[in-house]
Amino acid sequence: MVTGYMELRGVDRVRYFVPTAICLYLAIVCVVLIVVSLFLVSLQNAVAVTAAGVFGLLMTSGLGFAFWRSQRKDLRYTLITTGADSATNFSAVRSAATGAGWRIVREEAPRRLVAETSVSILDAGERIEVCFDGAEVRVASICDPSVGFSLVGRRHCEAHRETVRQAVLHAEPGRTSRPGSLGPL
Repeated sequence: MVTGYMELRGVDRVRYFVPTAICLYLAIVCVVLIVVSLFLVSLQNAVAVTAAGVFGLLMTSGLGFAFWRSQRKDLRYTLITTGADSATNFSAVRSAATGAGWRIVREEAPRRLVAETSVSILDAGERIEVCFDGAEVRVASICDPSVGFSLVGRRHCEAHRETVRQAVLHAEPGRTSRPGSLGPL
């Protein structure tokens, strides 16, 4: 089940939506090109410039819309319902995050945990945000915009959401597991 969206603020929001903004800018340039073609003297040149402008407008609009839909999908929280309380879920996710080598960016125990993965010294990697509300846990993971929208980055984000899901499901009361494993006995 999906509920709500991760909120990005300030520079993070700008950085994340830059690809969509670039497509919007290029679409505006194509509209200007179409308008300018109305003032060309040669009909053949006007038709060619208009056709190029329309083609560019359609392509950049389609690409911008695809980027925007993909970004909105990544920002959506996935809801996980557990049998544990917020503090237990928070502890389980924090333990899983430190075990996975995530860098904790913000921690508001037992309500919210924001972490980033390390790709390199200059790039932050993926961002994972987990919100806790009683037995409900919401998780979202997005790729770092400097890495781009690659399939590998998307798989990493899915793996991070699955890590959180496994951590909270195995933190439920009454579950027993072997040390070092996530599965029940």
